[in-house]
Amino acid sequence: MMRGWPEELVALSLRGYGYGNEEDDRPEKPRRYGVTEMRSPFYSFRPANQALQEILDSLGPFVDGLKFSGGCHSLMGKELVREITDLAHKHDIYVSTGDWAEHLLRQGPSSFKQYVEECKALGFDTIELNAGSLKLPEEALLRLVRLIKSSGLRAKPLFSVKFDRSDIPASGDRAFGAYIAPVKDQASERVEDVDLLIRRAERCLEAGADMIMIDADDVCQRAESLRADIIAKIVGRLGLEKTMFEASNTNTSEWFVRRYGPRVNLFVDHSDVMSLERLRGFNMRRSNPASHLSSPFFLM
Repeated sequence: MMRGWPEELVALSLRGYGYGNEEDDRPEKPRRYGVTEMRSPFYSFRPANQALQEILDSLGPFVDGLKFSGGCHSLMGKELVREITDLAHKHDIYVSTGDWAEHLLRQGPSSFKQYVEECKALGFDTIELNAGSLKLPEEALLRLVRLIKSSGLRAKPLFSVKFDRSDIPASGDRAFGAYIAPVKDQASERVEDVDLLIRRAERCLEAGADMIMIDADDVCQRAESLRADIIAKIVGRLGLEKTMFEASNTNTSEWFVRRYGPRVNLFVDHSDVMSLERLRGFNMRRSNPASHLSSPFFLM
């Protein structure tokens, strides 16, 4: 650090003299890792497109994806949804659905196919499948992943670490990934099984899924009760690039970045985007000050 110089001038000076290894920085969008997916701000009292415009004008470079949480797009007119997806695309941001597919499957498989086609027409890029809410046999979930991919969209299954006890296959069948017929009398007891989560996630990736979303419940809902053991096992088997965790607050984001570095993929509220970006940048700067002072993520 050059004594007496503001940090911004130091960064510009180092950049001008050619210091810094670009390979150590997060890549430009579209990114395969270090992805920040943002929860939509559509619960505010302002018009949805106006609220999003204000956010993206300032945070657009740091946001990779926009998620319509809780099926909120189903309550909007098609013209408004299309306006929002177009706005996101102008900022090189992909658009993902939230939990909604499970409501359509009650009407039959044809309804889900129609839903996928409509999402594509409205400008969505990714369809999220909440495996826990869908309550489908494993093979049926894989068919949905393939249907989404065949439509030209990205598939993002969401998994929880807890399953209904009746959905957990016997140990003798588990290793072979065999189809297990669902039990008619579903047990209400929820049982933690990270190995089953990983195996089903691996099969979804083999079927073409682009990213695996991990539900925050019982894993990373609060920073003081993070399950580091479960997270480490998931990352070790699936890899950082194919896994996204929900970070419900800045403390949780900080834990992930400190533990796994700026390349970890996180889903955050729009109010936490700037804090997350600073955390990513601070972690890179600590690892190599000369290289990362030149990163644009610090000039804010």
